[in-house]
Order: sequence, then C-alpha cells, then structure tokens
Amino acid sequence: MDPLTKADILPLIPQQAPFRFIDEIIALNNDGIVSAYTFRKDETFYAGHFPGNPITPGVILLETMAQTGVVAYGIYLASLQMGRDEIRKILTVFTEAEVEFCGIVRPGERVVIRAKKQYFRRLKLKVEAEIASESGEIVCRGTIAGMGIKQK
Repeated sequence: MDPLTKADILPLIPQQAPFRFIDEIIALNNDGIVSAYTFRKDETFYAGHFPGNPITPGVILLETMAQTGVVAYGIYLASLQMGRDEIRKILTVFTEAEVEFCGIVRPGERVVIRAKKQYFRRLKLKVEAEIASESGEIVCRGTIAGMGIKQK
C-alpha cells in the first residue's frame, strides 16, 4: 500500500469548516504528526467565551488535538493497511482523553499541534498530544484515543 501524503489527508478529514481545526499538516510519519491551525477572530464560540476577553474554550482545544492526533493521523496509519475507498467508509470517533491545560489561546493565534503514537491496532489509536503557541509555549497536553468504525 502507498501511504497517503499530507495533501491527500486534509480532504479525507470528515470535519470541515467551520468545525475543522487543521489548516495544514506540517510533518507526518509512522511515529507521529505535526499540524497547525490559526483560530480565526470571527469563530462563533468567541462571542460568548468570554465577552470582552475571548479565549478558546478547552473543549475546542481538545477537539483540535483529536482532529490532528486521532483523525488525521489515524487516516494516515489506516492508509498503510487499506486503500482510499475503504478509508472513506471509516468514521473516527473519539473514545478517551486525559488532558492538562496550562495556557490560553486567543483569537487570531496560530498553534502547532503535535501527536506521537502510543499504539495503533485494529483501527484503535492512542497518542500523546500537545498544542503549543508559535513561540513554543505549551497550551495543553495529554493522552487522547479514538477508533475507526467501518460504515456501510
């Protein structure tokens, strides 16, 4: 099997605008993935979180890590075992997380997301993931997992 490239993976991610939090995949190999995303100043969740002092909600940061570390990376790892048509029939669901938040992300900030594989077997993936500011300051980190479910 020929593995998918960084450019091949983005269109296969089921989350799309306005709910896809990956602008680009920077690096990708059998051990991990690195991506980036810039939180737009007009993201709808900023209106209420928090008015006058908006920050990116933790649940959105967790989703951002999951989209890179479980969904995009899972698509790549699956491509080592199956063809593109089979991959399109898989829905990746989030199954568990243990995350520590140690910083904030403001509207307009670009973040770098890194995930390192702990294991991948039978379409189940667990990674160590982190989000950092462009300056390298860690915003959150933890362990996240998900699994691919074959759709009919």
